[in-house]
Amino acid sequence: MSSSLAPLLEAVALLERAWADAEGGSTLSRARLIAANEAIGLTRRRLEAVHAEVAAGIAHESRRELGPDGLAKQQGFRNPALFIASTTGSSTGDAARLMKVGEATAPRTNLIGEVLPAKLPHVRRALAVGRIGAATADLIVTFLDRMLLRAGRDRVAEAEVLLAEKAPGLSLDEVRRMLARLEAHLDPDGVEPREDDLRSQASVSMFQRGGMLHLTAVLDPERAAAVQTAIQGYVSAEFAAKRDGRDPDAPDADRRTVRQIQADALVHLAAHALSCDSEDSLSGATVIVRVGLDELRNGTGAGLIDGIEQPVGITTVRRMAAAGGVIPWVCGSRGEILDWGRRVRFFTTAQRLALAERDGGCARCGLPPGMTKAHHIRWWARDNGPTDLSNGVLLCETCHHLIHDVGWDIRIDGIGTRAKVWFIPPPHVDPSRTPRLGGRARTEPVAA
Repeated sequence: MSSSLAPLLEAVALLERAWADAEGGSTLSRARLIAANEAIGLTRRRLEAVHAEVAAGIAHESRRELGPDGLAKQQGFRNPALFIASTTGSSTGDAARLMKVGEATAPRTNLIGEVLPAKLPHVRRALAVGRIGAATADLIVTFLDRMLLRAGRDRVAEAEVLLAEKAPGLSLDEVRRMLARLEAHLDPDGVEPREDDLRSQASVSMFQRGGMLHLTAVLDPERAAAVQTAIQGYVSAEFAAKRDGRDPDAPDADRRTVRQIQADALVHLAAHALSCDSEDSLSGATVIVRVGLDELRNGTGAGLIDGIEQPVGITTVRRMAAAGGVIPWVCGSRGEILDWGRRVRFFTTAQRLALAERDGGCARCGLPPGMTKAHHIRWWARDNGPTDLSNGVLLCETCHHLIHDVGWDIRIDGIGTRAKVWFIPPPHVDPSRTPRLGGRARTEPVAA
């Protein structure tokens, strides 16, 4: 039996133990549901590791030079992706990605048959033990391949180590966000050419069908920032109005979904552009672009737009600054800035900008800064908590209630915008109360 099956069998044993109480049709307790969910995730990731290795073997035995003697063709398939897809019920794209992961993480042999290390040994190790799944591994493999010529072998090797450490526990969307930031860090000169390419792909299509106007928009980061920020500002204002003393069970209560409110926001913005110039209905929404002062002066590097994953080049930053003005703030070398103690209760605009720089949005779930509020960790009234960065955190409304209702604690390690936010679960969620990293540091590998 292959030694790579041992982690998989261990995960299956964990799942069997977690599922034991369900035998005979009994309902799983919450603790068992959590254990079963974790075991299923671990089993799936470890199974994908084994399957990736098998897929790489099938691809090797089906290589073009074997002609009709290739494994896939002997089994009646045009290529190995079709062979794998037909047996797993997946798409050929999924099968191709699985083969790519397997080929990048499986041991290799040279021309004389000597065994060589895997192309990406750290990704292989994380995949084999179930710390990441095949989909995450595919994103990392594709990214590292793309960066090889642009950043060099040594920096790509460093990036592999970092990604294998940071990716476990992240969703695919969070991994994509992390890779976008890391790409700008490894290849800052490539940001603006990528922007030009994205800008050339921007489009809006409109057609009418069934009495409805259908809109599809694909926007580059610079122009997407204005649209997204304005719509999110409208949505935030509408939800604030909902909470402002209105009975949610009243016959005339607002029961629109978020998508419906976003549609109303687009209509409102169009009417606003045609008839008035008031900004009250956008709940103070502002596009925020973050860039270092040296980069802005020297015309190098890249900037980040709050709520937009793709970094933008310094030319775009300067253009946006010229069009909309700049809000400057200065901090020390370690990011220590803007503490107000007990002198004021509410966080200032400058403090919110600093918290957004540190947290990246909701420190727990990652929603953009425009959909969050600055909250005291130690309450102002009850705990005499100061209005300082070390006692502040950005949270969306849902996460804010979740933290307080369930009993989570928050800890800030470090100073100013360089600090890290840790969420500590209550004992009934995690008896060991293991801290969970939040904020920008969770998904941005270059964050301190």
